[in-house]
Amino acid sequence: MSTTTCQVVGFLLSLLGLAGCIAATGMDMWSTQDLYDNPVTSVFQYEGLWRSCVRQSSGFTECRPYFTILGLPAMLQAVRALMIVGIVLGAISLLVSIFALKCIRIGSMEDSAKANMTLTSGIMFIISGLCAIVGVSVFANMLVTNFWMSTANMYTGMGGMVQTVQTRYTFGSALFVGWVAGGLTLIGGVMMCIACRGLVPEETNYKAVSYHASGHNVAYKPGGFKASTGFGPNSKNKKIYDGGARTEDEVQSHPSKYDYV
Repeated sequence: MSTTTCQVVGFLLSLLGLAGCIAATGMDMWSTQDLYDNPVTSVFQYEGLWRSCVRQSSGFTECRPYFTILGLPAMLQAVRALMIVGIVLGAISLLVSIFALKCIRIGSMEDSAKANMTLTSGIMFIISGLCAIVGVSVFANMLVTNFWMSTANMYTGMGGMVQTVQTRYTFGSALFVGWVAGGLTLIGGVMMCIACRGLVPEETNYKAVSYHASGHNVAYKPGGFKASTGFGPNSKNKKIYDGGARTEDEVQSHPSKYDYV
C-alpha cells in the first residue's frame, strides 16, 4: 500500500470513527430496560449520559434531563469526561491531518513538516479512540455489576420463593456504536502513524573519497601507448613502446612499471 493511500484510508477511518463517537455520546440508549422476566409491559425505560427516557405503549416518549452534576454517580461522570476528551482530541487531530495530507499542497510546505503533522494527528487519533473504548467499557462494566446485584436482590424472603419487582438494565445500542467508533478511530490513527514513515525524506549519506592523479600518465596511440611522468609534450625521460621495441633512454634511475613487460 502506497503512502498516500495509507494516509487517506487512515484519515477516512478516523473521520468515520469520530462521527460515531459523537453520535454515541448524544444517544439516549446507553442502558435499556431488561424485558427478559417481563416481556409484556406498558412502559419501556432507557437511559443515556445526559437524560433518561420513558416510552409508553401508546408511542408517547418522555425524556427528562439530569438536572444535577454532583448528584450523579462518579462512574457516569467519568464516562462523560472520557467521551468529551476523546471527541475534542479527535476534532483537533482531524484539523491537523487535513493539512498533513500528501495529496494537498499548501504553499511551500516540505514533506518533513507533513510527516510530523501526520505523526501528531495519528497519535491523537489513537488516544481519542482509546478514550472512547475505555469510556464505553467502564459504562458496560457498571451495567453488568448493577444487573447482577439487582438479580440477587429480586429474590427475597421465604427461601427465595417471593420475587420482588425491580427494574434491571442491560446494554443499549449506544454501547456498540461507541465500541465500533473507538475501534475505527484507533485503527485510523495507527495507519496515519504508519504513513508517516513514507513521508519522511530519505537521507543519503555520501562517503568522502579523495582521488589522486596517477604517477604515470598513459597516452594511447594507434601504434602503442606512451607512459610519461610529466604532463607536457616536452617532458623528459619518455618511452614509446611499439611492438616491444625501445627507442631512447633505456636506462633510468626510476624505471616505470612498463619497463618490465
